[in-house]
Amino acid sequence: MSAPVHACIGLGANLGRPELTLRNAAVALGALPQSRLVAFSRLYRTPAWGQVDQPDFVNAAALVETGLSPLELLDALLGIEREAGRQRDPDARWGPRVLDLDLLLYAGRMIDEPGLRVPHPHLHERAFALVPLAEIAPAEPFPGHGTVGDALRGVDAAGVEAIDASGTD
Repeated sequence: MSAPVHACIGLGANLGRPELTLRNAAVALGALPQSRLVAFSRLYRTPAWGQVDQPDFVNAAALVETGLSPLELLDALLGIEREAGRQRDPDARWGPRVLDLDLLLYAGRMIDEPGLRVPHPHLHERAFALVPLAEIAPAEPFPGHGTVGDALRGVDAAGVEAIDASGTD
């Protein structure tokens, strides 16, 4: 097992029962091998982005301490998505989904491998991901942008609204 590092995960859903789906995904993140859930944000309702003719999304963020490599963690995230019923369609970018898990940040590293780019390429533009992430990990290093908190100050967070107060520390 590698020395544990911090990884930041973005969660989103807008089909089925998104709030329940995200809470179940948080439990699954906490059950990953060589990993522990350090923090889980409140849930946020956000307007659909990219393809706007779909239901609003529910978003959250998780901070995980893990001994998994970036690719092992990505594989585990894809497994959690499949368990929730997600079927990835490469032609349905920004479309509705039962669950979306994105590896946003990993140990302050920049990673560019087939199928995995960290930091997530558009994280610095997306308030729906930065707002929940800054709630639980504002000081987390964000290569090219300082910290998560620094990046959040550079986006318009209007329309990202907390829908509960039940974050977990």
